[in-house]
Amino acid sequence: MEKQYPVYTLKNECNDCYKCIRGCHIKAIRIQSGSASVINEKCVACGHCVTICPAGAKKVRNDIDVVKALFLTGKKVYVSLAPSWAGVYNISKEKMVALLKKLGFTGVSETALGAQEVSIQTAKMLNEADKGLFISSACPVIDDYVRMYKPEFASCITPVASPALTHCGLLKDMLGEDIKVVFIGPCIAKKNEADENPDLMSAALTFDELNYWIKEEFIDIETIETDESCKFLPEDSYEGALYPLEGGMIDTIKRVGIEKNDVTFIAVSSLESFDKSLQNINPDKIDNKIFVEALGCSGGCINGPCLSSEKSRILITSDIYANTKYRDDVPKIPRKVVEKQYSPMPVQKVEYSIEQITKALRKISKHTEEDELNCAGCGYVSCREFVNALISGDAEPSQCVSYMRKIAVRKAAAMLRCMPSAVVIVDANMEIVEANDSFEHMFLSEEMYEVFASRQNGLTGACIDRIVTFPELFKSALDSGKDIHQEHYAIGDKVYDISIFTIEDNELVGAVISDVTKSELDRTKIAQKAREVITKNIATVQEIASLLGEHMVETELLLNSIAEGYEAGSDVVKK
Repeated sequence: MEKQYPVYTLKNECNDCYKCIRGCHIKAIRIQSGSASVINEKCVACGHCVTICPAGAKKVRNDIDVVKALFLTGKKVYVSLAPSWAGVYNISKEKMVALLKKLGFTGVSETALGAQEVSIQTAKMLNEADKGLFISSACPVIDDYVRMYKPEFASCITPVASPALTHCGLLKDMLGEDIKVVFIGPCIAKKNEADENPDLMSAALTFDELNYWIKEEFIDIETIETDESCKFLPEDSYEGALYPLEGGMIDTIKRVGIEKNDVTFIAVSSLESFDKSLQNINPDKIDNKIFVEALGCSGGCINGPCLSSEKSRILITSDIYANTKYRDDVPKIPRKVVEKQYSPMPVQKVEYSIEQITKALRKISKHTEEDELNCAGCGYVSCREFVNALISGDAEPSQCVSYMRKIAVRKAAAMLRCMPSAVVIVDANMEIVEANDSFEHMFLSEEMYEVFASRQNGLTGACIDRIVTFPELFKSALDSGKDIHQEHYAIGDKVYDISIFTIEDNELVGAVISDVTKSELDRTKIAQKAREVITKNIATVQEIASLLGEHMVETELLLNSIAEGYEAGSDVVKK
């Protein structure tokens, strides 16, 4: 099964901010359905997107289980510990070794030992060269960046493996080819290095992962006991410990010695700075020796994405210097050289036609050059760069801030325009910010309508008290911050239903006003008709009642006479 890329996105946590695109120098981010994901084949694993993601949606692959699986193989597993550890952890080297052994490692060695061998070999190459541009191979981020985005400079990378890989090779020479080596440091790109060179580096962990593992095992660093076996193998490092600092590699090369003192040394850190440093250079036309110590993180490895320390970078730098020992006599020949050729592997750039670009620009309402604001709100430097990503499927129209604003304004304007009720928005100065056609027709006389129609901004900026006779309602809503509802508000021969609502407290209110005069008149007519019907019905009922009353009297008299007759007859029979 293919390994997960070292950097990935938790889609449910990604919040449409596009900050990772703005921060990614190579734009190795794809936006789909509002979520930003890493484009693996374009990424160099610098980890900048991880450090700047405000939602914590960018994550680093956790390889702790990979290392635990190495323990289960029965092989001896050693640590290659990045030299920046001395600035990050406020513990002795003995405790650091004891801590890592407690986690299950057989032994611990400093990556700085490999750095020293790389510096010796690099100094040797510089002394033997006549001229040319030499780019350090120490940083895997820089190595991949050059190969992918500056392939014309790939041949300038010094043909020696990074300090970490060189150190792994050195340990295998000393301790046996069947050992496993795990790198631990602040770098995410080392995970790519481990994936690509499993014969040398079995896995790579970050300081973040190490700290997580320590907590997972409930290890109290302060109570860890040390003994004579708690020391770095096969020895402590020297000047190689300066590598995580900008200019540290150059310092170590100079300590080895440049015979003719004819090399120009330049230290550059961060992809952006490195990119600028290579502009307008033809490496084939350089007639002197230039060595560039290039690091992907600004300021060096002490600013690595997974440094896992709140300490000041000044204090980290100070601690690294304080813990670095120097040799009086640096060897001229390296004990171990791991040769490595850095061949170009350029990212394929698709060139789109003018017709395709123009069509894509129109999708985001860019019809003229003036429409192309190049505001970089989408994360891209220019509108043209953005539409290239749009065409390739790496971006979405919703990333364009000006386009989305236009869409929102158009939708709002269409809704306002089509509403039969009058709508108006008023600011704290009692001036109209927005009003629809119904408001104009409802409250402007013919003369006023002509005056405002001749203005470029129409009613915008006009004082509300010049238009309506109830400005006090707007004033009250602005002052109180409460909504106001007035039904059947009579003004002259008109009747209105008025609803005023707060948009921004004490700054902006809106109103929806309906003319209900006609409906009120209709209601009056209906009430009048109802009263006429009721009057007629009452008269009819009264007449019916009267007739029923006369009829009941006659019936009662008739029945009484019959009853009396029957009573008289019954008396005669009895006698």
